[in-house]
Amino acid sequence: MGGDAKVFTFEDVTVHNKSKDCWLIINGKVYDVTKFMEDHPGGDEVLLSSTGQDATDDFEDVGHSDSAREMMAEYCIGDIDASTVPKTTKYKTPQQPHYNQDKTSEFIIKILQFLVPLAILGVAFGIRLYTKST
Repeated sequence: MGGDAKVFTFEDVTVHNKSKDCWLIINGKVYDVTKFMEDHPGGDEVLLSSTGQDATDDFEDVGHSDSAREMMAEYCIGDIDASTVPKTTKYKTPQQPHYNQDKTSEFIIKILQFLVPLAILGVAFGIRLYTKST
């Protein structure tokens, strides 16, 4: 594409999210992949799942071949206005219940779970020795 590349807003691109009309954003460029939907090795579902967002990470994670990257030029229809693309949100861990760093009560329970049966075994052994010797 020359210096007169058409610039699309994020909203312009997101409305093209059907199998008969599919646009993707990859590396700041807008691609109309509608004609490629049936030929895509991963199927059209893969392409459709990347609509409505910046698909750069999805594209790069797959590890496309050099020939696939060269083929992209055929489908490029312009650039994306980066100021209209929503900022990616960082992953937030789900709210966890309060973590008990002290763990004193858990430690005591584990000790008791070990010691009580051991004490019962000791008492039983003691009774056995006492009754055997008398």
